[in-house]
Amino acid sequence: MAGKISKETIDLINNSSDIVSIVGEYTKLTRRSGNDYWGCCPIHGEKTPSFHVDADKKFYKCFGCGKGGNVVSFMMEMEKTSYVETIHMLAKRAGIEIHYEDGFVPQEDVNKIKKNEETLELYERTSNMFHYFLLESEQGKFALDYIKKRGLTQETLEKFKLGYAPGDRFWLKKFLKSKNYTDDFLNESGLFSKNYKDVALFSDRLMFPIFDRNGKTIAFGGRILHPKGEKDSKYLNSPELPHYHKKENLFAFNFARKSIKTNNKVIICEGYMDCIAYHQCGIDYAVAPLGTALTEEQVRMLQSFTDTVYLSYDSDSAGQAATKKAIFMCRKNDLSVKVIRLKGGKDPAEIMLSFGKENLTAQVNSAILDSDYFLIRLGEKYPGDNPDDKRRIALEFFEYIDILKSEIEKESCLEQLCQTFNLKPEAVKRDFNHRNQSQEQYNQIRPVNNQKENAKSIKLDAELRGLIAILADLDQFKVFRSVISENDLNNSYARRLYKILEECFNENAVSIHQVLTRCDDESLTRLITDVISSRVYQQNNVSIVIEDTMKFIKKNSLEEQRNKLVKRIQDYTVATDEDQAQLNALVIQKMELDKKIQALTIK
Repeated sequence: MAGKISKETIDLINNSSDIVSIVGEYTKLTRRSGNDYWGCCPIHGEKTPSFHVDADKKFYKCFGCGKGGNVVSFMMEMEKTSYVETIHMLAKRAGIEIHYEDGFVPQEDVNKIKKNEETLELYERTSNMFHYFLLESEQGKFALDYIKKRGLTQETLEKFKLGYAPGDRFWLKKFLKSKNYTDDFLNESGLFSKNYKDVALFSDRLMFPIFDRNGKTIAFGGRILHPKGEKDSKYLNSPELPHYHKKENLFAFNFARKSIKTNNKVIICEGYMDCIAYHQCGIDYAVAPLGTALTEEQVRMLQSFTDTVYLSYDSDSAGQAATKKAIFMCRKNDLSVKVIRLKGGKDPAEIMLSFGKENLTAQVNSAILDSDYFLIRLGEKYPGDNPDDKRRIALEFFEYIDILKSEIEKESCLEQLCQTFNLKPEAVKRDFNHRNQSQEQYNQIRPVNNQKENAKSIKLDAELRGLIAILADLDQFKVFRSVISENDLNNSYARRLYKILEECFNENAVSIHQVLTRCDDESLTRLITDVISSRVYQQNNVSIVIEDTMKFIKKNSLEEQRNKLVKRIQDYTVATDEDQAQLNALVIQKMELDKKIQALTIK
């Protein structure tokens, strides 16, 4: 059959591929006897090893989920690639040339594989450029000074290949086109704005390359160092791409994987800088999510290598909410959890700089069990030694006990609760066994007008009203996001809700339940539920509200852009012909903005 990869090539790839080494990149394997290896299944996730690899026969079998096969089927399962893509991936890894029957090579296969390779090459080239701008260019000097003041060494900069994206947002497109990249290819690369194709997504930012498990650059995170306005997000991350899915990758996993296996533990940090600080201090089993909350997919990635997770999040309200969610997620996947309570600085980098790596290492070693963490937090939240506060503590702690898989653990935690707050075990067990009824009774007697518990009120302006209206007809978000980006919004709560909706959209999980699950702000959650419950927005009027909101936001955003542009034009100094050309370009941009604003005003 024309276009079919030859049997000889496939056999050679199967025989040449080290299945133990390849599977070992996805889960921790232990040799039991001879060439038999066992580990936790990386496909369905488990606590007890039931995943078998036979090195001699070159196959795997999971006795938990039933999946089995050879190295090709394993890679297809893990990387979600087609058969042909997987064969090419393994052939390249083994240094084998692909041969087709009849000598015919299907052009569709060639084009797809070639595009993927060119995309990875583009990201590697861009990463090298950003790295050069940080270390060698005058315009990147302030970024270099910043990270050196944060205590990062030259060795760390090189290891993580940190970079700087130039402030000129048109430079990158011009440079890459001079290297013979086409507009169509670059527009789909994820490096440029969706709405303004020549404008780089990242500009004037400290850049963090994101690597896959094999160390290839697949995406970027960018941190702004001197925001020009409230709408400038502190961090900006690459969008979802065919070769990059945020929820399935972790920052620094390529560096940490071996150490996670060896130490049988992993630290999950809140951000890139936290993770890098741990690595510089020799604590090289730290990773971080990629601009989103920790996901089930990321937890399952780690579950294949360790059974113990250390959480290192900020101590503010958002950090505490993220810690709680992470504990619940890890516990549901049968992982043990400890919490690092940092003292002496707001983050690992500050502690490293002020007290040294020995102090940071000691704080990691002093991490507390998640049960202790919850009891400490509840004692701080409800400090009163009265029956009502004790009841609240018990009911909230019951939520944690409910997710534990072991009855022994549940029993132990109930005893711990009793000892910590001087409660009678019999009464606690009765309430635990009837906890749903106890919660209902508590809700009924809970003071409605208790101002201490009422979250701060949020101003429901046009932006936030439009975002909440979307929740009455979630299909409208696809329309909304095609016109409005997060950076177009001024209201911080509207931006937060937009980000949550965007995460749900990218994961194909847009629902009220998912939005409320991801919302870590009590005030915003309360506002959402209040407005939706009032049924002020019905499906037949949501489209009108959304259209008016988009028009309002877009006009405000354009006017703000125009005001900034006018100031740049007024402050511009012309000394050369090139300066004059730049000024002319700014004037043209301003005229285009005027037309767009006028069009919105007329409609």
